[in-house]
Amino acid sequence: MLSRELPVAVIGAGPVGLAAAAQLIKRGATPLILEAGPTVGASVLRWGHIRIFSPWKYNIDSAARELLDRDGWNAPDGDDYPTGRELVESYLAPLASVPEIARNLLTNHRVTDVTRLGFDKMKTAGRDDAPFAITVATPSGEKQILARGVIDASGTYTLPNPLGGSGTPARGEAKAGERIFYGIADVLGRDRARYAGRRVLVVGSGHSAFDVLIDLAKLAESETRTSITWVVRRPFADSKYGGEANDALPARGALGTRMRALVERGAVRQEVLRISELTTTADGVHVSDGDRELGPFDEIIATTGFRPDLTTMRELRVRLDDILEAPPALAPLIDPNVHSCGTVPPHGARELAHPEKDFYIVGMKSYGRAPTFLMLTGYEQVRSIVSALVGDAAGAASIELVLPQTGVCSGGSDCCDDAATDCGSPTSTCCGTGDAVISLTSLTAAPSR
Repeated sequence: MLSRELPVAVIGAGPVGLAAAAQLIKRGATPLILEAGPTVGASVLRWGHIRIFSPWKYNIDSAARELLDRDGWNAPDGDDYPTGRELVESYLAPLASVPEIARNLLTNHRVTDVTRLGFDKMKTAGRDDAPFAITVATPSGEKQILARGVIDASGTYTLPNPLGGSGTPARGEAKAGERIFYGIADVLGRDRARYAGRRVLVVGSGHSAFDVLIDLAKLAESETRTSITWVVRRPFADSKYGGEANDALPARGALGTRMRALVERGAVRQEVLRISELTTTADGVHVSDGDRELGPFDEIIATTGFRPDLTTMRELRVRLDDILEAPPALAPLIDPNVHSCGTVPPHGARELAHPEKDFYIVGMKSYGRAPTFLMLTGYEQVRSIVSALVGDAAGAASIELVLPQTGVCSGGSDCCDDAATDCGSPTSTCCGTGDAVISLTSLTAAPSR
């Protein structure tokens, strides 16, 4: 009975973590939100200068809105497009101050381990009835917290992929570390002095790279000595610029259109190189694939994406796809080797369940190493999961979300225009139906934007 009286631990106080807390409160359960940073949305603030692809009306969880409205929230204009910082200041921070959330929120609490109390991974009998034991690093020392369920919404932003093309750091990458920024540098704001008039290399092929390169090109208009080189790991087909005018999220499509124009007019020099070594010299950093070398560069911005930190769950029975590190039922729907549309059939508790009862990974972390995640996908995940945790099997199974098309598919054919393709099939690699427009979060796909 002890475990039934305990809270459900929510790891991470970003958009999806706070949505999970709001859903738990709505269903009469008690959340305990554990945030590693000093404030809610700590990871979002690291890319706070980036404007999100979709307007406010698509960025707010329904249960969170109910709490905010009861607290007298002054909602932003639904048609405005917020930056990451505005998302935190105008939505997440007010949500965190709602009494039902505030009294259950612990910041500066970094989860280091999750296990079952008295059970290592090897022990089975009675395991499902034991509470979760969560080890947390706090300013006052290490603590252990008990919970009846765990929703891990900690994201991936704290663990960037390395520059090395083989998935591990390239030779010399650590030595060049002071010249490398991992993520979306604020080249027109906080980081301007670091890049103005410098020889800058950007590595990565997603929307994060587009954001950085567009800002660097703008910087170069006034700081004319700034030079910009863009390295991708494989030849850049037209589809890699995204859906452009065909994208159901126009702001996202516009990034690809602007990026194509910069390359075509020579403002950005594009190279194909799978980096295996970085050499730091007095003149700068050189990058090489073993046969060809580029450089020297003064600064490198790695927009190579992020990966999940799995170390906290080593004593849990978690089942993950051996390629994507996502739940096996979800992995084939998001595998970029199969499709690059960024659209996946809605999914919830069933697809995200693990052998460890009442433990779920949600949000960007649930996508493992897949690069594209939608904010409302996370909201739907936690709505379904909370239904399962409170014993509402019908609510858990009732998926209530349709995702938009991006206007681009891999595989050499535009399946969005293929009448023979069943776009509604759960196994389809089609770009989607376009029946709803929802927000690409930079929490994960700011990392992959």
